[in-house]
Amino acid sequence: MATKPTILILGAGYGGMVTATKIAKEFGHSDANVTLISKHNYHYQTTWLHEPAAGTMHPDRTRMPVDSVINRNKIHFLQDEVEEIKKEENKVILKETGEMEFDYLVTALGAVPETFGVEGVFEHAFSKWTVNGVREMKEHIEYLFAKYNNEPEPRDDYLTFVVAGAGFTGMEFIGELSERIPELCKDYDVPKNKVKMYVIEAAPTALPGFDPELVEYAMNLLENRGVEFKINKPISEVTADGVVLKDGEEIKSQTVIWATGVRGHPVIEKSGFENMRGRVKVEKDLRAPGEDNIFIIGDCSLMINEETERPYPPTAQIAMQQAETVSKNLLALIKGGELQEFTPDIKGTVASLGGKEAIGVVGNKKLYGTSANFMKKMIDNRYLWILGGAGLMLKKGKNPL
Repeated sequence: MATKPTILILGAGYGGMVTATKIAKEFGHSDANVTLISKHNYHYQTTWLHEPAAGTMHPDRTRMPVDSVINRNKIHFLQDEVEEIKKEENKVILKETGEMEFDYLVTALGAVPETFGVEGVFEHAFSKWTVNGVREMKEHIEYLFAKYNNEPEPRDDYLTFVVAGAGFTGMEFIGELSERIPELCKDYDVPKNKVKMYVIEAAPTALPGFDPELVEYAMNLLENRGVEFKINKPISEVTADGVVLKDGEEIKSQTVIWATGVRGHPVIEKSGFENMRGRVKVEKDLRAPGEDNIFIIGDCSLMINEETERPYPPTAQIAMQQAETVSKNLLALIKGGELQEFTPDIKGTVASLGGKEAIGVVGNKKLYGTSANFMKKMIDNRYLWILGGAGLMLKKGKNPL
């Protein structure tokens, strides 16, 4: 009897979790030994993290134990941290376990913050978009509100909040924060006019690449809540006192939220893959160039949109679709068959703006306000359905009304 091949899935984000879920459905017990490896024993929804960061959702709402989602009869879970991929030796080096061999590898390790060479980001800004990272942001914000009236001379920089980056993460976070500010002012006896909120973007527009009408709607809405935008204004340095812009302007703040984008996981560079900002330009079947048995998906993969000649953004939607293709291609490699080429199917893009406000494009239709907010929550719930069926959706899903 032939030995069952070993499949390792690195990372329990959107790509890794959906790959494990699909493999459990499509593979028989005798097809492969499959192990999912992750630093944490839980999966969390990065697309929800702006809410607990601003304090409008409990952090635990965003996460779920891996064991509660995957089929443990077909998928083994190992909590450990990946340090390196020895692709020539078909081995993965783990922090605690040491070496693990594989026949097939799915790399879905996610991303880390991109600083674009700006000094002081990791020392002075909040940049960790993780469950514990956003918990720290929320507690820091509340601490400064509590501290403001307990100082002999209240400092303006306590209540000055700077968001670096007007992409989806930055805009969704400032949307939640601007919605919560009135509540915080009331709870801590702080005049609302003492709070200042800035969004700083190096590009010529907020939400680069998004529909201009929707961007205008979002900016007008947020400006009406007190947000000031500084567009086409690169940051040169983050300091203990705030940020310094390249044009010399300084903004004093004790809270700088870094949301300028991401780069692929450092393991990609360490493991010798040819990459661009930690992302590997994968083949059409999602294998790494020159590798017959290594797939790379999610934030660590790079695919060019031939229509725009620009990379597709690293979104949860694409990672989930890649996971479906990878599971089918693994089955084809093991049992025989043609490998599928991956083509993203962008069903829509929606950004929340706090409260019942959002903007989005679904198909060819632009959505504003409550209708976009309804669609955003339906998209979130659909992912839970894909991952764990009706039970998980009912337990963790959002009320779209």
